[in-house]
Amino acid sequence: MDTQAPDTPSDLIPEDEEALFVYETDYEIGQDNIEVAGLNIHNPVFFLSAGLIIVFSGLTLLFPTVSAEYLTAARTWTLQSADWLFALTAVLVFGFCIALTISPLGKIRLGGPTATPDFSIMSWVAMLFAAGVGVGFMFYGAAEPLAYYTDWYGMPLNAEPLSAEAERLAYSATIFHWGLAPWAIYAIVGLALGFFAHNKGLPLSIRSAFYPLLGERVWGWPG
Repeated sequence: MDTQAPDTPSDLIPEDEEALFVYETDYEIGQDNIEVAGLNIHNPVFFLSAGLIIVFSGLTLLFPTVSAEYLTAARTWTLQSADWLFALTAVLVFGFCIALTISPLGKIRLGGPTATPDFSIMSWVAMLFAAGVGVGFMFYGAAEPLAYYTDWYGMPLNAEPLSAEAERLAYSATIFHWGLAPWAIYAIVGLALGFFAHNKGLPLSIRSAFYPLLGERVWGWPG
């Protein structure tokens, strides 16, 4: 439910200010957390996630041969049958980001119309590369095109390995993976977290982005 004042027509509110009206919710941050061995953890998210990881890892260690067969088969099927889904998803997300940018919604400032960044552009870029993107560039920036070019992944790019066509396709795939498309995916996640946390007053959690769809149910099992 929006906390917009009843005597203020919504069509008279500037777009960036309208985003400041926070959602009213009875949920209190940390209300589902419990203390375990001195750690403040969320119940049941932590136990469900940890349980699935332990079961998966345990079965993989106990049955390495069978696990390798199933995982290899799953990877092969995914790359052969659902490669279009990965490519299309990245393109659609990129298009969505462009649409947001040029639409009136792109004028909404995270944190409100008077909010200012905590860090400069140079500091943000430095943190971004130091946090892992730079490491990926240093390694996969060279390893990925070479892997496609030599068919190291075992999944040919519809071209003879080490051929001129394989070289072209290898660079095309690498640029797609490290170009604008992945940045759009990062931006969508960051935008969802930032908008609902700083403009709508909800916890800094992915499930907060689904509050307009699920309402208070987002704090339960659906979230």
